[in-house]
Amino acid sequence: MRFIACLFSLCAAFAGAEEARGGLLAVPVKDIDGKATTLGAVKGGKAWLVVNVASRCGYTRQYAGLQSLYERYNAKGLVVAGFPCNDFGGQEPATEQTIKKFCETNFKVTFPMYAKVAIKGNDAHPLFEKLTGKSSGHPGPVGWNFHKFLIGADGRLIARFDSGVEPDSEELEKAIEKALK
Repeated sequence: MRFIACLFSLCAAFAGAEEARGGLLAVPVKDIDGKATTLGAVKGGKAWLVVNVASRCGYTRQYAGLQSLYERYNAKGLVVAGFPCNDFGGQEPATEQTIKKFCETNFKVTFPMYAKVAIKGNDAHPLFEKLTGKSSGHPGPVGWNFHKFLIGADGRLIARFDSGVEPDSEELEKAIEKALK
């Protein structure tokens, strides 16, 4: 009996270490083409800026700023990750392929885009449950589209920024630069 209890403790500790090692970067997601992956599968990443995006939002123009951030900081290790979301005002009703074409055509997006997800309610994707949950370090609900989450190389949430924080804001860029050191 004692052996079994010890074995369970060891397994739990190992699982906890694996979660800590990969953290948010190990959560299963699908890319915009439906392929199973994780954020951590992107090579060369030192920091990830996860953004819930929508094509019919007042903040949609931020795609251009996000692309600019990606172009400026990608060689240093920044990965911008767009997650289309229809949770706020029904502002992303399109299919993944329509979203992909919209982003490429209108904003020349080259950063990784992922499958459309729910980020609130009972259908919330596990990644966003972890990003907003009590143990995230920065808990609380997302208020609207284009909310930004900065994740470090250790898979932990460093900071979050409301929709009104522009991609070229000094506040966001300083946080990114610090995360890339």
